[in-house]
Amino acid sequence: MEKSYVTQTQSGYQITASRVSLDSVVHDFLNGLSPESILDQYDTLTLEQVYGAITYYLAHRAEVDDYLQRQQAKFEMLRLQSRTAYPSLYQKLETAQKVQS
Repeated sequence: MEKSYVTQTQSGYQITASRVSLDSVVHDFLNGLSPESILDQYDTLTLEQVYGAITYYLAHRAEVDDYLQRQQAKFEMLRLQSRTAYPSLYQKLETAQKVQS
């Protein structure tokens, strides 16, 4: 019997029976984290779910990579819109970041 580790929703992909996005696990995996290290970051997941999510990604790599690229493009668009709408906020954040450095 096959078990489903990833569920596709209207908003994207999630690890089945959790609120953790597939995006999070895939980004960690692509950044070189081991499944055990990924598990340490998400106390609601099991090691089986992490391995299942990675397996799903590897089996559907083109589809998930395309989805991740679309998500990144949306994020960049929203980031630019936010910078345009709230320039003084971003100036304050940049100043605060320089002070901390």
